[in-house]
Amino acid sequence: MRRVFRDVYALDKKCYEKYNLTEDILMEHAAYEMALEIYKRIEKGSRVTIVAGPGNNGADGITLARILLGDYKVNLFLPLNAKSQMAKLQLERFLRIGGKVSKKLKEADAVVDAIFGSGLKRDLSDEIVKTIEKMNEMNGFKLACDIPTGIDEKGNIRPVAFKADLTVTMGAEKLSLYSDSAKDYVGEIKLANLGISFSNYVEKSDFFILEKGDLKLPVRAKQNSHKRSYGHLGILCGEKKGAAVLASQAAFNFGCGLVSLVESEKCKVENYPYEIMKSGSVEGFSALAFGMGMGECFDDKLAEIAKLDIPMVIDADMFYKKEILKFLEKKVVLTPHPKEFSSLLKISGVGEYSTKEIQENRFDLALEFSKKYPQVVLLLKGANKIIAHNKKFYIDPYGSVALAKGGSGDVLAGMIGSLLAQGEDLLSATINASLAHSIAGNYEPNYALTPTKLIKRVEKIRI
Repeated sequence: MRRVFRDVYALDKKCYEKYNLTEDILMEHAAYEMALEIYKRIEKGSRVTIVAGPGNNGADGITLARILLGDYKVNLFLPLNAKSQMAKLQLERFLRIGGKVSKKLKEADAVVDAIFGSGLKRDLSDEIVKTIEKMNEMNGFKLACDIPTGIDEKGNIRPVAFKADLTVTMGAEKLSLYSDSAKDYVGEIKLANLGISFSNYVEKSDFFILEKGDLKLPVRAKQNSHKRSYGHLGILCGEKKGAAVLASQAAFNFGCGLVSLVESEKCKVENYPYEIMKSGSVEGFSALAFGMGMGECFDDKLAEIAKLDIPMVIDADMFYKKEILKFLEKKVVLTPHPKEFSSLLKISGVGEYSTKEIQENRFDLALEFSKKYPQVVLLLKGANKIIAHNKKFYIDPYGSVALAKGGSGDVLAGMIGSLLAQGEDLLSATINASLAHSIAGNYEPNYALTPTKLIKRVEKIRI
């Protein structure tokens, strides 16, 4: 996993004050890293349009223009002129080697956005909105410097953003690149070395980006074992029985030794997979999974369930019940989507937030909930899943739009429950199940994935 930061101002400052690296040195490296990406992708002699802003993000773009000039036909456009000291200095250097500033945007084989970087706190002006819209309409390869212009410090779009094929981010990755809203704009993300190793550049962080290499599948290494060696997961079967059945199949397919559907008087299971068992009791399991499709079927047993001393994964309908409070001091994993999280935040006393407000403040609200309930593992679903625990959080960036299907969340709950039953701790079970779920969900065509296909694809994961 990689460390990620809200911003890198303190990290840049350390370079200046501790390492005696100047702003100029960092800027030259930033621009050269972008130039390397242009050289790899665009044939020399082609046209490159660079749109540079008035500050130091613009200065990075102007520096890039100087590096490329001579190898490419460089069209440097400055819609707001050069205003910072470094922007003016880099512009002077560009002009001295024969560069010229264009008065308008021009079509090109590559289009570079260096207008505004990270830290945007307000809506873009009408002039820049029109500029971004024109840039997005161009056909060339699109590269963003640090972060696409129009994405604010929380990852929200203000009100439009440059749609990049590649974002070269400087020094360290920023949280704003991994918001749900940003996912449609950042393209591929590459980290630029600023003339100092990453290990010397960064400090400690409580925020992490998960990588595929972090996934640990539940491979069975011990030969002398039996089905009970791999846990027994109980899944409460509610009004919408299909949700529990999907979760049970996902759990069984993800290594669990035994899986039982737990019935209530209100909700009986008639048709279910042969390998899945049935039970009328909530006791006797290594772990429990419940909430998905539950309705009101187990309302009379929630107090009894809350007394059990086993790990649990809780989903869906439970986040609308006040009884959820009984579980927040226990060993539980919570897997809400934003609407369910809105209800959970209200019931738990964190605050009242609309789904829109949650999407605009995903990182902050996940962290706030984690601080109040540090023993709970929260998995907030979205385009990029957020896993928060004990004041830290981890971002799973591998989610695909193919997973936007009814039943995908039931599969995820079953996978987490499976790992809990097999003895993994709350956090590792959630991280591993989330990664496996996301990786298996990268499916083409992206409209055709179903929960049953997803379950089968999990067994084909190769890391």
